[in-house]
Amino acid sequence: MFRYILRRFFLLIVTMLITSALIFALTQIIPGDVARLILGRDASEAQLQQLREEFGLNAPAPQQYANWLLGFVKGDWGRSFTGANHPVRPLVTERLGNSMRLALMTLLISVPLSVLLGVLAALYENTWIDSAISLLSLSVVGLPEFVTGLVLINGIALGARELGLPATSFVPRNDIGDWIRQLILPALTATFVLLGYVSRLTRAGVLDELKKTYVRTAILKGLPGRVVIFKHVLRNALLPTITVIAISFGWLIGGLVVIESVYNYPGLGALLVEAVKQKNLFLLQAIVMVVIFFYAVANLTADVLYALLNPRIRLE
Repeated sequence: MFRYILRRFFLLIVTMLITSALIFALTQIIPGDVARLILGRDASEAQLQQLREEFGLNAPAPQQYANWLLGFVKGDWGRSFTGANHPVRPLVTERLGNSMRLALMTLLISVPLSVLLGVLAALYENTWIDSAISLLSLSVVGLPEFVTGLVLINGIALGARELGLPATSFVPRNDIGDWIRQLILPALTATFVLLGYVSRLTRAGVLDELKKTYVRTAILKGLPGRVVIFKHVLRNALLPTITVIAISFGWLIGGLVVIESVYNYPGLGALLVEAVKQKNLFLLQAIVMVVIFFYAVANLTADVLYALLNPRIRLE
């Protein structure tokens, strides 16, 4: 098991190295002179040259990449081109913390709900319950995120003001009540995106396991149905679902651009949009690296959990 984890960790490092090179290469082909974009059309050539020297933009591309990657590993992610020339790392880590709060709230809602609906759909296969769950899950997946968000805002935040849910979400304080109040609506919007995928995958996995011999044997031995389902069937049925949930966590960290815009939530996705608009290279590079890192760690976590739940993976 240790060798398996070590092998996957090595692949994570290789993935990050390749990704960093691609990120740097893509940011280098952004059209326009970055120095000119920062200082404006009226800047003199001396001012432009000074700025290029300050940010190392005059160095050859391989040297710029090496300096950037070494600095990133050490925690120096560069300085923002815009605003008050702030260091990039505090800006990114602050927004990352906000996005992780929203991602955690979304997973706490979406995973139990999706698994429960998937199990119910499998147990009542080809009944009205199965049809209703399938219709619900596929319908909410088909809705664009901004439509779902606007419906929730107008139907709950504005339509039921007595609930006290804000139409604009702020970073919650460290108490459960404020977490629920500030994050419930954007978390529900993200949950609708995940609901169809996770519930349908769970349904397919449970149906496949229910047809196997060990389930019939357990039932004939007199084990209660809930024990068979939750202790034996789900352990095997959720193996593919784990991968989807893990990858979804990476998407929740940096992919909630539309949801964060609808609720005006200060997350990492919103900061990414700002960096692209401003062509803020160091900020853009740092955000994408952080998002890719979380995707890679999420995949590593999924692989490790997969191996823990499936002994055949460890043996192979």
